Amino acid sequence: MDNVFLGTMDHQPFTWDGLGNIDAGRDKLGGEMPVAVYRLMQFTMRDALSRRFGKETANEIFRDSGRLAGIAFTENLLDTESDFDEFIADLAKILLELKIGVARVEKATDAKDEIILTVGQDLDCSGLSVTGEVACHYDEGFLAGILEVYTGKIYEVREIDCWATGDRTCRFRCVLKG
Repeated sequence: MDNVFLGTMDHQPFTWDGLGNIDAGRDKLGGEMPVAVYRLMQFTMRDALSRRFGKETANEIFRDSGRLAGIAFTENLLDTESDFDEFIADLAKILLELKIGVARVEKATDAKDEIILTVGQDLDCSGLSVTGEVACHYDEGFLAGILEVYTGKIYEVREIDCWATGDRTCRFRCVLKG
């Protein structure tokens, strides 16, 4: 396997294989870690990006990276040939198994041009202090990438409720673009 950090290119594109063989590399520690460690990486990255580029650009970078992750996640872990209800059930099952959150569709139009998804016990924000601002910009991109691969269409996903706004579940509005 090539070392993605020693490439001669200025940019090494993300690939699922770039995640490596976690079982071989962490045979004693395994593939799980505390949520606090994940949040430490994410929140310090957000702080560094915000200081360098501003809050809105940092949020867009998190959405972009979440979208890449959602695309790869869907291509590698989900059955995109199933009907919508089966696809969402499979997605919810995998998100629960991976301890990312408890997902469900709250509402979806028949044409699936607007979908409201909730994620309880969200990896990114559940338990945070109330700031009055949504916190799950990475999740917005992640869900957009998942829907993009499944439908072949582009969605704009925005969080409308969040633990950080005083809610006890994250709620995302997914709207088909154009």
